[in-house]
Amino acid sequence: MHSRFVARQPVFDKLLKVFGYELLFRSNEDNFFRPHPAAANSVIVDATTLFDLDTLVGPARAFVNLDETALLQEAASLLPPDRVVLEILETVTVNDAIVSACETLAEHGYVLALDDFADNPKWEPLLRLATFLKVDFRVSDEKCCRGAAKKYGSKGFQMLAEKVETRAQLHEARSQGYAYFQGYFFCKPQMVSTREIPGSKVNYVRLLAAIAAEELDFAAIDGILRQDPSLTYRLLRFLNSPLRGLRAEVHSIRHALSLLGEIEFRRWVSVVAVSAMAGEKPAELVRTALTRAYFCEAAAETADMRTKGPELFLMGLLSVTDALLDRPIESVLQHLPVSKEIRSALTAVPSRYRDIYEVLLAYERGDWSALSAAALRACLDEKLIPECYLGAVSRTTALQI
Repeated sequence: MHSRFVARQPVFDKLLKVFGYELLFRSNEDNFFRPHPAAANSVIVDATTLFDLDTLVGPARAFVNLDETALLQEAASLLPPDRVVLEILETVTVNDAIVSACETLAEHGYVLALDDFADNPKWEPLLRLATFLKVDFRVSDEKCCRGAAKKYGSKGFQMLAEKVETRAQLHEARSQGYAYFQGYFFCKPQMVSTREIPGSKVNYVRLLAAIAAEELDFAAIDGILRQDPSLTYRLLRFLNSPLRGLRAEVHSIRHALSLLGEIEFRRWVSVVAVSAMAGEKPAELVRTALTRAYFCEAAAETADMRTKGPELFLMGLLSVTDALLDRPIESVLQHLPVSKEIRSALTAVPSRYRDIYEVLLAYERGDWSALSAAALRACLDEKLIPECYLGAVSRTTALQI
């Protein structure tokens, strides 16, 4: 029995709205799609049955990698053509059989992308069938990236810049003519000239500080909410989400506490604060924060840290506040009375919490070797990690953010 793992990485359009997610599978020790000889279609079968595309990508497109075996054995035919973009891996040897397989896919309405594309004659036979050209910004120099966008973008290809890790790279890719972007630039803060948190976001930091305290100060929480009616609206919307299943009217902060309980109430407030803090940031950043929070909480159960679940939830939620506020995480944490364990984990100090956090980061990136090492340190059963992740994605999706 092979391991069934899947991670996802967002693909953004020019407005930084999610266009799709690249699905990263692990079917064996390799870090990309490679079916087992005895069950060539196994990973795609998992994607369509065990994992559920709707849970993984919602209404967005799923970008799925295909190698030679998958192409020649028509594994992609199990996927709905209107939901996927099929990426032809750079390792594929382009020959008559591969071209024929791609022609068949195109005839059946599948959208094709050439992965790790470079202006190389090997791709010539497939260019007429491809819609997306993915250029790796981590390994290609600026001249190659710009040249590819100029040459092929003008011919109608959809140019996708992948491995975009910083805002500077995002701006550069935009200026070069790329229309789609993939990478973790949205999870990193921009360079700032001051350490002060913007006034419009002070209330959100104050709210996080209030629910991070050992004892809840309802007067303080109520006072913060009164200064920003939109926060109250967000709270009520969250409380009435399908995930909660509550139908009672909420009359006050204390009434909300009686309906949810203190742990759920803290979570409720923190989710809204992070969502409100996002401002003009991509909505995916908020979804990432929530997915991380739910994942860390679920990981606590499997790592025999059940009592630490609420703290690990908060750790995951706070892990993107540096990007939300465009401030170093150390600066953000100065304003929050969080535990030493959370502070240490988010500032790369070794600990059990940090081990959980590194499991999360490795899974997000599909770095399976790093995941195995981190899971061992965290005392996590690696086989249970996909369940934690998919559960986290499902709970976040239910919030309809």
